[in-house]
Amino acid sequence: MFKTTLMRNLRVCHVRHLSQVATSRPSALKISEEKGVRHITLANPKTRNALSLHVLEELHEAIHKENPLLRCIVLGAEGKVFSAGHNLKELTAKDGRAYHQEVFDSCTRLMLALQSISVPVIAKVNGIAAAAGCQLVASCDIVIATDTSSFSTPGGGVGIFCSTPGIPLVRCVPRKVSAHMLLTGLPISADEALRAGLVSKVVPESELDSEVQRTVEAIVSKSKAVIALGKSFMYRQMEMTIEDAYREGSCVMVNNINMSDGQEGINSFIEKRTPNWSHKC
Repeated sequence: MFKTTLMRNLRVCHVRHLSQVATSRPSALKISEEKGVRHITLANPKTRNALSLHVLEELHEAIHKENPLLRCIVLGAEGKVFSAGHNLKELTAKDGRAYHQEVFDSCTRLMLALQSISVPVIAKVNGIAAAAGCQLVASCDIVIATDTSSFSTPGGGVGIFCSTPGIPLVRCVPRKVSAHMLLTGLPISADEALRAGLVSKVVPESELDSEVQRTVEAIVSKSKAVIALGKSFMYRQMEMTIEDAYREGSCVMVNNINMSDGQEGINSFIEKRTPNWSHKC
């Protein structure tokens, strides 16, 4: 109920602001789509791919762009900084509390959308992910990073504790690791992030594209409906007790089995053939 009300309120704020600025600035993103895979690239390395209000709104719109054939989203960045976080020039006193609230409401809406959207979102990281940039990474479903990447929440150093970046962070990594990152602002390496659970895979830069492609292919080879059902329950059960999770999980499994693609998967296994997915719920 809380999440539903929050999303509704944020959506109202989002529509009001878009009506004022939607077409007034050039795009900070590069977007391409092929064979059901949408590539969204932060394309403003001069600002260290800062997450300004404009960029946050563009990202939200790009993620939710309608396409019934969409199977996966890959979120990457140009340059050696994935994202340095919020644009601090937007957070000075002259902009006022109402504008500051709009920035953080827009950020919240984006981070929640990454998990609520039915298709998997892969963060492709090659460089620094700091503050809200680290938050963006932590909010994606899968994270593939180069071995030279780093992750940090250094806001305390400029007088702004990374409270909202810490929300997905503490849900990804153990408390002692997240506390060290948040309270000291010191970065962790890609290998440390992998061991802590913030990152899914670490590869050399020369292998980043191929590893992302391998992951994408593994996703799109499966039923879209089954993946959507699985992703939804995966996040939902995290907020449940283990008893409630098993109780609902059993119902989810039964529903899954009785979907057309559930039966197609079982039959294809028995008949030793490639499944022919309908992708329908």
